[in-house]
Amino acid sequence: MVRSGVRGTLLLADEGINGTVAGERSAIEALLEFLRRDDRFAGLDVKWSTCDEMPFRRSRVRLKAEIVTLGVEGIDPLDSVGTYVDAEQWNELIDDPDVTLVDTRNDYEVAIGTFEGAINPQTESFRDFPEFVAKHLDPAKHKKVAMFCTGGIRCEKSTALLKKVGFSEVYHLRGGILKYLESVPADQSRWRGDCFVFDGRVAVDHDLKEADHVMCFGCGWPVSPEGQKSEKFSPGVQCPHCADQLTDDQRSRFGERQRQLKQAQAASRSQTLQQQSQQQQ
Repeated sequence: MVRSGVRGTLLLADEGINGTVAGERSAIEALLEFLRRDDRFAGLDVKWSTCDEMPFRRSRVRLKAEIVTLGVEGIDPLDSVGTYVDAEQWNELIDDPDVTLVDTRNDYEVAIGTFEGAINPQTESFRDFPEFVAKHLDPAKHKKVAMFCTGGIRCEKSTALLKKVGFSEVYHLRGGILKYLESVPADQSRWRGDCFVFDGRVAVDHDLKEADHVMCFGCGWPVSPEGQKSEKFSPGVQCPHCADQLTDDQRSRFGERQRQLKQAQAASRSQTLQQQSQQQQ
């Protein structure tokens, strides 16, 4: 990865592989070819999108006990999982009034976009999802449950959880939201808003192009263009979501961090311009 200029993170666990990387397309295709030489990764599903700038600072390969942590013993997506539904058939499924549609992502992700009619579990982390299921979903009442997440990985665990606790008809979107946005035209889409992504782009729109959100350093929530116009928004310090929760000490520390970051960025730009000037002489 490093030699080819590919940056990002790959996660490896007994249950599989996941990750997001960026680089020249030829370099990424070479990485995929290398991974697929291993029979366990031969059917690796890939979602493509583009960006104008490199969204990652480094390359990492991490070994983990779980790809995503649910916090429940005995949940094995390799043993029991919901029924996969391709993006092209997803609309038909969720248009069924008997289907309960659940967004398995965290509250800050749901805040900027989700499918029409989806339930927001209002979780802070994926570990909170089992509690939501126990309190708000009932196999006797919710006969058909459809779930989705960004790339399909969390749904491997969430559907396995529902199957374990007694839900019989459990479905999930193959390839997640990103595959849906890639496959379904906007004029036929049930998706509303943008999709949060875990890299420097913050969010992508329906065309999988970088959206206009920025990340709030104070709370980690994405801030929409409208939120950035708020008097409660201060870049690198606070946003409308957290402005009333931060202490004066936190604002001071975050403000100093932002000042130092701007100085470092200005110095980096100056150094780049000097190098370019020297090369042209």
